[in-house]
Amino acid sequence: MTPKLNQAAQLLSVYVGESDRWRGKLLYIAILELLRSEGLAGATVIRGVAGFGAHSLIHTASIVDLSAELPLCIQVVDTPEKIAHAIDLVSPMVSEGLVTVQDVQVIRYTHRYLNPLPADRHVGEVMTTHVETLTPGMSVADAWQKMLATLIKAMPVVGDDDQVVGMLTDEDLLERAGIQQRLSVAERLDKHFLDEEMARLRQSPLTVAQVMSRPAITVRASDSLGVAAARMARGGIKRLPVLDENGRLVGVLSRIDILRLVTEKHAAQVTTPPGAATSLRDIMSPVIPVVQYDDDLTAIVDKLIESGSHRVIVLDHNGRAVGLISDSDVVARIQPAQRAGVLAALLRLGSAPAVDVTAEALMSPGVLIAPPQTPLVEAIKMMMSPKRKWLVVVDENEHPLGLVDRHILLRTLTAG
Repeated sequence: MTPKLNQAAQLLSVYVGESDRWRGKLLYIAILELLRSEGLAGATVIRGVAGFGAHSLIHTASIVDLSAELPLCIQVVDTPEKIAHAIDLVSPMVSEGLVTVQDVQVIRYTHRYLNPLPADRHVGEVMTTHVETLTPGMSVADAWQKMLATLIKAMPVVGDDDQVVGMLTDEDLLERAGIQQRLSVAERLDKHFLDEEMARLRQSPLTVAQVMSRPAITVRASDSLGVAAARMARGGIKRLPVLDENGRLVGVLSRIDILRLVTEKHAAQVTTPPGAATSLRDIMSPVIPVVQYDDDLTAIVDKLIESGSHRVIVLDHNGRAVGLISDSDVVARIQPAQRAGVLAALLRLGSAPAVDVTAEALMSPGVLIAPPQTPLVEAIKMMMSPKRKWLVVVDENEHPLGLVDRHILLRTLTAG
């Protein structure tokens, strides 16, 4: 299978003559066939218009000298390991010529069959036009109350003339305003607990302008979807405010909007070239935060903190993925008396209270799983449910091999 190129790669250049031969074939054809059979990422033959080599003979493509042997350059870009292998194979074939290698930075490596994102669509065709917004002078308590009412984790902050001056997320409030839980946790708490939190937050003099992220990462309605998706993937963000040509807010584009469009475009099956990287095996992360079926609350909270994630996978006694525990599950499924202690532990302000509860009791059963050969577009379809943030890649015994989330999918779409 052709490796997926990352930014660190090498360029192999082979300079030969147009009429050079190898075992009865034109040399450049023989080299191309060999490189293809060995699984190199690709090769290009460039024909020169003039040049001279070791014999100092000048060859040109002029009208009066059409039969002259012109210089050719065969260029190959791949990983350093693949290039080293190619050099060993090609060097003996070049009896007269030049072979060079140099480090290069790969910006993009893709194929039309490997790029299901309809990148040429305008953002304005896909965006959501109804947008909940905040104002810079709004108190953090009022902003949090609006987030709780709408269950929207990130809202544009709009100043005069509908100009976006920032973005406020529940993480901003968690880090800078002193709230004690993310929105997905807060929506699982009882009214009494939320009322106490709101009363405390109303004592804060902070405003939205003081805690929001700025400047906001935005996109224009006239920009292509490819530009927007790349911006989201690069910034690791889930929502982009969309502006008109005058810089006024006219919509919002979410990661789920883009993924949904990919599944619509690829309702029909397409034929992919041999060796194409199109499955979960090619993109999955090998890092999987897991806990065991009988792990206690302390072990679960420790794993959530250690992994820097908001959820962990639960394995049964046979090592199979059977459930998922989010930080909101932990808070919602323990007794109210222990919630404050758990919230403090998740914020790293203390240790989790000793509670006689196991992962089996706290987990949500039924993990979204798929084998490594699952096509990417099919995986995107599987994850379109709002609650399906993770997909666990498993072997034939349902043992975890890797993990895929929506950010990985979006990054794959924009990287080719």
